[in-house]
Amino acid sequence: MKKILSLLFLIAYVLVANAQVYNNPRYFKNDSDEAEAPKAVERQEKQVSTFYKGSYTPINVMAPELPKSFSLFGEKMPLEIWDVRERFDRELLVNTYMQGSTSYIIKHMGRWMHMIEERLKANGVPDDFKYLCVAESALQNQISKAGAVGFWQFMGGTAPLFGLYIDNEVDERYDPVKATDAACKYLKQAYNKFGNWTAAAASYNCGMGGYNGAMTTQGETSFYKILLPEETMRYIFRIAALKYILDNQEKFGFRLTNDVVYHPLNLRRETISYGIGNLVAYAKSKGTDYKSIRMLNPWIRSNSLNNPKGRTYTILLPQN
Repeated sequence: MKKILSLLFLIAYVLVANAQVYNNPRYFKNDSDEAEAPKAVERQEKQVSTFYKGSYTPINVMAPELPKSFSLFGEKMPLEIWDVRERFDRELLVNTYMQGSTSYIIKHMGRWMHMIEERLKANGVPDDFKYLCVAESALQNQISKAGAVGFWQFMGGTAPLFGLYIDNEVDERYDPVKATDAACKYLKQAYNKFGNWTAAAASYNCGMGGYNGAMTTQGETSFYKILLPEETMRYIFRIAALKYILDNQEKFGFRLTNDVVYHPLNLRRETISYGIGNLVAYAKSKGTDYKSIRMLNPWIRSNSLNNPKGRTYTILLPQN
């Protein structure tokens, strides 16, 4: 039935196109144009016939090849284990062919990766955790269905435990720098608890309690030998796939040159420990606008910042 409806649609298309060819004066500027009209109709009829017979050229799709060996967070991934290899293969296949999403990530990497790498290094956390941030949020201030927020996707109840302040005016989960430092605190605490970075990364998804419970119940210490919720099982391999793709962009066909990626913005900073009141008035006094203040400082969640506790904040402003 669907094939018949599709055929009828295409026949109708040809009839309309034919009418346009013969009735529209712009198709007949000269004799040669008039002679071409029947050929155009013939080509359209051939397309209908080709569609109906199911004769078409399929897209050429190739599966990306897995590396012979691979390490994540400085720890070897045991690709000799069949399900480890196949889980990595799945995430590599899925993420290789999300070209639009991956290209957008690469653009944002130009703006944010240097800062994230710097903060990871300063906190003594392996550089590969920058790909955990990519897996969590694609380097954007996302809000998940569960209510997790920001580059590092902290929940409201967890964020204050790692130094992120939240009230009715401010939510520091939206501050990429402070959120990166908070994530480092979590990861180091989890590393100290479990003894390896892969377990720390897995617990970032399922919680330290969830990971510890699975490890204890199943009598295993390696992430690769524990059965965890499907989301967590995929999580580590998605981070691995993103690392492999983003570290080998040319190999996977991503050729975004320096002139098309997003670069750090040219900004000035003002440190305050007092209230600045209405943001519109504040923006005008600084030679900018409300939109810029809110976009550059997404951690400000209100149209005013009264700062009743006298906390110290750094406000980013456009460079005049």
